[in-house]
Amino acid sequence: MTSKRLFQSVAEQISELIDAGAFPPGTRLPGERELAERLGVSRVTIREAEIALQAVGRLEIKTGSGVYVSEAPPESVAALPSVSAFEVTEARLLVESETAALAAHNMTDAVVQHLSSLIEQMRTGDEEAANAADEEFHRTIAAASNNAALVHTVGELWRMREEIPEVKATYEAVCVHDAETRTEEHEAIFFALRDRDPSAARAAMREHFHRLIEAMLDATERMAMQELQEKASKSRERFAAASKIG
Repeated sequence: MTSKRLFQSVAEQISELIDAGAFPPGTRLPGERELAERLGVSRVTIREAEIALQAVGRLEIKTGSGVYVSEAPPESVAALPSVSAFEVTEARLLVESETAALAAHNMTDAVVQHLSSLIEQMRTGDEEAANAADEEFHRTIAAASNNAALVHTVGELWRMREEIPEVKATYEAVCVHDAETRTEEHEAIFFALRDRDPSAARAAMREHFHRLIEAMLDATERMAMQELQEKASKSRERFAAASKIG
């Protein structure tokens, strides 16, 4: 298993321990050294796994106090609204730009290192791994904002992106063709966060979503044109058949 994915396996192991009752909700996890010895990995890997679990709401990292198991469920099961991909992306632009600016104030070296590893995962050429890294990148930034409302909101927007079929299809139609550009945009966001620059983080995140919206418009036009051409082709076929009968 590559080092880039080791933390994900460790995160799954910690989640399984939580589900099994080894670490009940509200309790403090053992220290990094103890967990590292228990799971046979480095303390850096433990730290990355904990950050990943905080990003999805399973853990809460309290500076100076430790890492605690979240008392609330990690995911909402509320019904999702009927929305378009454009509405989701517009909301993400507004919410995640300010989330990035807030997160820039709270960047730790561990979070910076984790974000860097996710950027590298996006460069592997593995589409599934890149998509997983993309989601975790945004969720990690939300977690770094230290604002539970933003963590929840960003999580719900990602649910809309992944669980509403029409929205997911539109994102896939765009993202599959612009993997390199997407990675470069995430890298620009990363650099701003690494430099603890709220204004640059906000601007980089806004630029990312502005470009995504433009790509969606282009993709929608292409799909509409293709549909129109298919309808025209069928009309010609019907006309030709009718002419032969006449």
